[in-house]
Amino acid sequence: MKIIYNDVFLQHDTGMHPENRKRLEACGRLQQTDIEDGEAFLPLVHKKFYIDQVKKACEMGSRLDQDTVVSSGTYEAAIKAVGATIMASKTGDFALVRPPGHHAHQDRSSGFCIFNNVAIAAQKLVDEGKRVMIFDFDGHLGDGTFKFFYKTNKVLYWSLHQFPAFPGGGTPDQIGEDEGAGYTIPVPLPPGAGDDLFMDAMKRFMPVAEQFAPDVVAVSAGFDAHKDDLLLDLRASTNLFYHMGQILKDKFKNIFATLEGGYNIMTFPKCLFNFIDGINGDEMKHEETKTDSHILAYEEYEGNAVMLERNLSKYWKI
Repeated sequence: MKIIYNDVFLQHDTGMHPENRKRLEACGRLQQTDIEDGEAFLPLVHKKFYIDQVKKACEMGSRLDQDTVVSSGTYEAAIKAVGATIMASKTGDFALVRPPGHHAHQDRSSGFCIFNNVAIAAQKLVDEGKRVMIFDFDGHLGDGTFKFFYKTNKVLYWSLHQFPAFPGGGTPDQIGEDEGAGYTIPVPLPPGAGDDLFMDAMKRFMPVAEQFAPDVVAVSAGFDAHKDDLLLDLRASTNLFYHMGQILKDKFKNIFATLEGGYNIMTFPKCLFNFIDGINGDEMKHEETKTDSHILAYEEYEGNAVMLERNLSKYWKI
């Protein structure tokens, strides 16, 4: 897995905002990639009126919502973020992009996200006849992705996320509807959850992913679960992301990833490169002491996990 990156993503100027250009600049000098234009693929997920609304807002340099800032360079960065994610889906690489995408809905922005990069790439693969699993380990539920695929059996959406936290939802009873019943795996993690609970959640529900047998695994890779990130109350170490990469590599052949959250510019690059090293089977370069969960977090997690297992057992062997 290599990094797909271009300085066009720095043109999304958010000023003094948690999601800003320093996130990518902190990753060091990166090789530039020629990025495909993803604009033609936006209608796979987004409504035309919303695409037009984004264009206009970017021309004016206004906000799309209370949390989502845009500038004159945002639209170009956003369509290239879609393009880079689609490129990654073809090559098995990591699209290091901004703006992120998993909170973006069909008809509105949310949570710093404008176009839903991973959902667009996944829908394109579905249209090509592929079965796709989206593994979203960003510490916030990717509510845009969650909602878009909630009623389909062509995409398995699996999320590890803090609950309660923005944007809400992702509880054990929300496992899909209609043809999609059983094809959403929402694993809520309480504040104070550390490496041990993340690893348990991954191993505990992996049998569902293996039974689904995806042709492609799309990773919504957010690193805001790290214990030093400012926007959540989770306790992951840098090691966790390395081990997640290892597990995905051992279980699945075709994997690609796109960047979501991760806002501490001191720790985010370490988490990112650890994840890629885990996928690639390379040595972990940024090791730190593994973390354990608070006892109350463990008790709450266990109750939710048992409930989720019970709900999913109607559709899968767990």
